[in-house]
Amino acid sequence: MEFPTIPHSIQFCVLLMVLLLLKSDVVVYSNSDYLIGLGSYDITGPAADVNMMGYANAEQVASGVHLRLRSRAFIAAEPHGNRVVFVNLDACMASQLVTIKVLERLKARYGDLYTENNVAISGIHTHAGPGGYLQYVVYIVTSLGFVRQSFDALVDGIEKCIVQAHENLRPGSIFVNKGELLDAGVNRSPSAYLNNPAAERSKYKYNVDKEMTLLKFVDDQWGPVGSFNWFATHGTSMSRTNSLISGDNKGAAARFMEDWFERKDSVKMGSVGFGNDSIPRRISNIIPSLDYNHHELLELASSFQSPPGRTATRTSSIARRVRGALSQVDRPRFVSAFCQSNCGDVSPNVLGAFCIDTGLPCDFNHSTCGGENELCYGRGPGYPDEFESTRIIGERQFRKAVDLFNVASEQIKGKIDFRHTYIDFSKGEVTLSKGGASEVVKTCPAAMGFAFAAGTTDGPGAFDFRQGDDTGNAFWKLVRNLLKKPGKEQVECQQPKPILLDTGEMKLPYDWAPSILPIQILRVGQFVILSVPGEFTTMAGRRLRDAVKEVLSGNKDFGSNIHVVIAGLTNTYSQYVTTYEEYQIQRYEGASTLYGPHTLSAYIQEFKKLANALISGQTVEPGPQPPDLLNQQISLLTPVVMDGTPLGVNFGDVSSDVPKNAAFKKGDKVTVTFWSACPRNDLMTEGTFALVEFLQGKDTWVPAYDDDDFCLRFIWSRPSKLSTHSKATMEWRIPQDVTPGVYRIKHFGAAKSLLGSIRHFTGSSSAFVVA
Repeated sequence: MEFPTIPHSIQFCVLLMVLLLLKSDVVVYSNSDYLIGLGSYDITGPAADVNMMGYANAEQVASGVHLRLRSRAFIAAEPHGNRVVFVNLDACMASQLVTIKVLERLKARYGDLYTENNVAISGIHTHAGPGGYLQYVVYIVTSLGFVRQSFDALVDGIEKCIVQAHENLRPGSIFVNKGELLDAGVNRSPSAYLNNPAAERSKYKYNVDKEMTLLKFVDDQWGPVGSFNWFATHGTSMSRTNSLISGDNKGAAARFMEDWFERKDSVKMGSVGFGNDSIPRRISNIIPSLDYNHHELLELASSFQSPPGRTATRTSSIARRVRGALSQVDRPRFVSAFCQSNCGDVSPNVLGAFCIDTGLPCDFNHSTCGGENELCYGRGPGYPDEFESTRIIGERQFRKAVDLFNVASEQIKGKIDFRHTYIDFSKGEVTLSKGGASEVVKTCPAAMGFAFAAGTTDGPGAFDFRQGDDTGNAFWKLVRNLLKKPGKEQVECQQPKPILLDTGEMKLPYDWAPSILPIQILRVGQFVILSVPGEFTTMAGRRLRDAVKEVLSGNKDFGSNIHVVIAGLTNTYSQYVTTYEEYQIQRYEGASTLYGPHTLSAYIQEFKKLANALISGQTVEPGPQPPDLLNQQISLLTPVVMDGTPLGVNFGDVSSDVPKNAAFKKGDKVTVTFWSACPRNDLMTEGTFALVEFLQGKDTWVPAYDDDDFCLRFIWSRPSKLSTHSKATMEWRIPQDVTPGVYRIKHFGAAKSLLGSIRHFTGSSSAFVVA
């Protein structure tokens, strides 16, 4: 049906209301001390053939998209002074090599405005993103070495989101709020936590941190333009067998909150007709349903049968059009990031860990079942559906963030500042104070213990390894010695860890593990970010935060209400950091604390130096530079040779269509399969492989959902590893708030010829009715 013509008088009234709303925002938020800017860009990377980073499971290879990955940045700047940049990645962790190359690009573009000192790049720790982008051997073994597409997608996306944030810099204010979220994380190594002193444990109500801390960014003209929050829970709602790219629970939470704000903002700006308040907001909610009865809808749908696949030009940012359909033309897009904190021992599988053979709880001390670690798995709240667990944990974080966002009232005030240095953790000296006396201890070259190979209840390892192993076994020591036998000094330094891989002393074909690590403090008024290049356990994070806060509290410039957050997995990656007491238990986290039992003490010592330099205004030595190993990287991943289809079939043709005269209802799953080609031929950055379209009127198809939506999955497959044939299956679980009407599913792809040329194609399903 046609939209009615709106009288000019009503148009004028609506415009006046909009102007008044904008003016009220200026009045409320005019007391700004900073320039603020936010940006966001697609970093999804290769959705096929590449091993996923996180579980170190060689069989977990990407084959489609559940949620697209994004890089999100905020810049906070004094009008004529310092500025800081914080980047949150929908990636497993930051990478030293990625950081180096991003900073090189920023220097070429902006000079010394953005450097290693004031730029922090942090990962959310999803275990469902493409790997191969780190530079040290141990982190790229399962990805068959370095993967240039993964690396380039990250470097490009980070640079672009920072450029966006820079170009969006405008006067604005920042507010902070915090509150408890009780049901989004549990301790997966409680036996290690219990080894911390009882007096220390008694200071805390829970054995994981339950507090979320949120920053709200408010533009002087436009009002709220984004939020970043820090909360500790692992990105392991998706299991080690999942093969669809996903931001896991934090990636989902970010989508939910950005959609929520678009919906909320559109209502404020006078947009029409929404359904209920369920998430996510979709464009189809604002499209009036076709004014036909059910029979007429079926007849209309039947006139749109699946056309053959066709050659197409490169898809033009379909995902951006769908997600930004309600955004104002000149208004910055709302950016929401769910950042990682001290998540080392925190699991989102909140129902606990159980044996898959008996259904009984796993052994408390070793997380085994009948002595075997492979049978012990944590269960998420949506068990046995990992996608549902991801949605639930994501939604819980999203709803807490909304609560904090809506009532954030404490304004950030004061200086912007930063300190950064590099520390060689392979040979650090740490001064410990005990009972009035002092003792100097050392950190060690990196090494991983036997319990590392046991994995965790989020993703168990293999063979006969188990958590809590402080002795090792003779067979695996023989295997270890074939690679590198640790010397006596290293064995003693790492005690009680039995060394499985002496990674810090393995140098062929190049370094297996980092030794030089960045540490960094960013300050925005009374808000302080501690950038750490690893996964701190709950108590390790508490000790670090408290130590820094104690130093800063002695300075009147900060005031009494200092907010200190830990940004985990930032700037590079060096695995875990436990307390000294947790290290003695040698569960997975202790075995993965690379630099020995005094690693945490070294961090605390060095961060206190940075904090003292911050309050005294002194500079710090930059420290030894980490290596740039880009030119030494080895890649064994086979490139795409060519794509093909069976005789008589075109790329984009439908292989399995919706049933003829199909009608579906809310909650149903619609499945369509197309003849396709390898997704590595075109990553569809800021675009989509899958699209659900809504029929508006009688002949206009409007984008409704894409592969960045929780309800739509793009699944790619080939009949065998060497086959040139492949298919793409789209699965759309119809949301509860969908608009009834006629829909179809569309596929975008790119095929490679034997000569290397790339040809884009599209395909569409037959139309069907959602009643």
